[in-house]
Amino acid sequence: MTNALGKPIPRKEGRKKVTGAALYVDDLKFEGMLHGVTVRSSIARGRIKSISFEQPPADPTGGDSGLIPWHEFTIVTAKDIPGENYVALILNDQPYLADEVVNHPEEPIVLLAHHDKYLLEEARRNVRIEYEEMPSLLSLEDSLAQKEIIWGEDNVFKKFLVNKGDVDDVWARADFVVEGEYETGAQEQLYIETNGAIAIANKDEGVTVWGSMQCPYYVHKALIKLFGLPEERIRVIQTETGGGFGGKEEYPSLISGHAALLAWKSGKPVKMIYDRAEDMVATTKRHPSRSRHKTAVTKDGKLLAMEIDFVIDGGAYCTLSPVVLSRGTIHAAGPYSCPHVRIHSRAVATNVPPHGAFRGFGAPQSIFALERHLDRVAKTVGISPEEFRRRNFIKKGETTATNQVIRENVDLEGLMHRAFELSDYHAKREQFAEENAGSADVLVRHGSKVRTSALPAMRKGIGFATFMHGAGFTGSGEVYLQSVVGAEATADGHVKILAASTEIGQGTNTIFAQIASEALGIDYDLIEVVQPDTAQVPNSGPTVASRTAMIVGKLVESAVRGLKQTLVGSGLLKDRFSQIEFQNACRKYIEKFGKLQSTSQYQPPPGVRWDDEKYEGDAYGAFAWAVYVAEVSYDPLTFEAHVDDFVAVQEVGRVINPTLAAGQIEGGVAQAIGFTLYENVVWQNGRMANGQMTNYIMPTAADLPPIRVYFEENPYAFGPGGAKGIGELPMDGPAPAILNAIEHATGVSFNRIPLMPELINDALVVTK
Repeated sequence: MTNALGKPIPRKEGRKKVTGAALYVDDLKFEGMLHGVTVRSSIARGRIKSISFEQPPADPTGGDSGLIPWHEFTIVTAKDIPGENYVALILNDQPYLADEVVNHPEEPIVLLAHHDKYLLEEARRNVRIEYEEMPSLLSLEDSLAQKEIIWGEDNVFKKFLVNKGDVDDVWARADFVVEGEYETGAQEQLYIETNGAIAIANKDEGVTVWGSMQCPYYVHKALIKLFGLPEERIRVIQTETGGGFGGKEEYPSLISGHAALLAWKSGKPVKMIYDRAEDMVATTKRHPSRSRHKTAVTKDGKLLAMEIDFVIDGGAYCTLSPVVLSRGTIHAAGPYSCPHVRIHSRAVATNVPPHGAFRGFGAPQSIFALERHLDRVAKTVGISPEEFRRRNFIKKGETTATNQVIRENVDLEGLMHRAFELSDYHAKREQFAEENAGSADVLVRHGSKVRTSALPAMRKGIGFATFMHGAGFTGSGEVYLQSVVGAEATADGHVKILAASTEIGQGTNTIFAQIASEALGIDYDLIEVVQPDTAQVPNSGPTVASRTAMIVGKLVESAVRGLKQTLVGSGLLKDRFSQIEFQNACRKYIEKFGKLQSTSQYQPPPGVRWDDEKYEGDAYGAFAWAVYVAEVSYDPLTFEAHVDDFVAVQEVGRVINPTLAAGQIEGGVAQAIGFTLYENVVWQNGRMANGQMTNYIMPTAADLPPIRVYFEENPYAFGPGGAKGIGELPMDGPAPAILNAIEHATGVSFNRIPLMPELINDALVVTK
């Protein structure tokens, strides 16, 4: 098949998955394999006084003593680590195993391995750790107030300052100055497959790890430091991965290291698979945030200045907080033209398990605050939310908060018009307002709890959000990564794509094959995407940041074109050729010269410049743009809000695979609805108290509305076939759109998510 782009081609790995032939990490078995578990801290912060091993587990065979002696278990503590006791990432502050102090509940302290995984659970319960408890910080506010200093000099992992124009010169001459504060909570990634790894490790062969992961070279880098081995003696292989959403970006470095340490000491293969409860309480989550906005506008509704204070809770260790903070900072001012902007942002330490990457990392938090705040600003000025945005939309030639000049044709007004038309926004806005006003029940904020004798009427509302999302690593990130992709042709004319970018359910293998097929003009079935293995594929960078299609896909396109150029240059292929001619040329080249390979390394688009010190310039090569509309109903009897209809209109460059693209939008919106209305992480002394699927509520199919997805195509010149990134965009807009709709239904402004019925109950009381 040629002309592969833009077609809903079936997934490359689809048949294996539906037939059960795909092998996930827990499907793998090795001779003599042991199982591993982690003994974790039970307190938020303290010194480790002692570790003791009490009565051993009972011997199920009876045995002489009726017990399994401790020496039959492999036991690993920090003292057994052959290299550096830190997870190599950004600040290298997180230990693989706590040694003298613990800084959060569920911090790993001891590792155990045994061939019987059921005995391991009893053994884990019989390890006793005594602590000298120390004061802890369990909230973002306490960390900012420096009630204790638990990290560095001020509890701040990272800070950024974005300055455009002169904000301080504006306040006195503004017609209106509007302030607001907005909060978002943590969110669990809830991938279908939990974290898991298998390791074989010894001094003769080095370390090999198989695991469920997004970023094999992250794990590779971390294991080099952990074992003090040269890079060629560390091998990391991604197994089939059942979802990631950012939760398998950096955390696999930890569990892979633990499995490898147990394998190193035992001399046997070791498998570690978390159950759902351990995965939920111990691994990373979306960063909670607090945003404060101060906005100056004219009486005509034109933005004059934005001052934004954006803070995220990083948890006990830095992990990926700087990159989450960076993206949240850059997106905090949104897709609007504003001459004066100041954004001050910080990631702070608390004594909860480290927070990490989650789809959109940082942008959903800061965009939620902005889009809620702009509805407040519009109301203050006295114009509609849509008219306020229309007057301030950014256009080609104007600059973002980082002074990035928009070089593409942006038509947010057109996207908004189409979204409103599809959702019947204006008619419903009027209809719902009339129906709500006609209700016999009055919603009173902080009133007395007196219920009516009749059932209160359902209330309806409709709201929207306009936003953008940058594709690829921020600023100089892609230049720093210097990602590489390889392509290799076989003697029968098949083409292998060699990249470390992982298939985690989002369609990497399929779109890479479509891009290669289109670039070479050969059938899609002739393209094979090699399973990521650091011994076989180059480092194409992590599978994060909406970069796989746009950044790595472009390298795929360039690499396969390199194969064609080699064949043409050798005289074995003409500029215009058929598939058979291509296959014959591959065979003849390999017979004559040997391997037929090509590589492509990232080069930034022309004119892209970024200043890391000033945090200014071209933050992203391209943005995706969107307008989302949510229709909600609110039940005054149960205080529940429900999304009844959702329209998602976006411009993402050229759509490579319409089915996969729509699936990305639908899945992202569903996840965002959970973030907004259902998924409430309950913290008790720094530990997730509701770490089960029975009490951490995620939306089911019955809780989700029809999600109507529409694309406007505007090809991006430096993306493969004109494509941009798409995966994170749909996480950004639903939360503010839904809360804007709830405000329309209730007349009350809610500025914290998740918006649980209890929070609505605190603000709204049904009275007569």
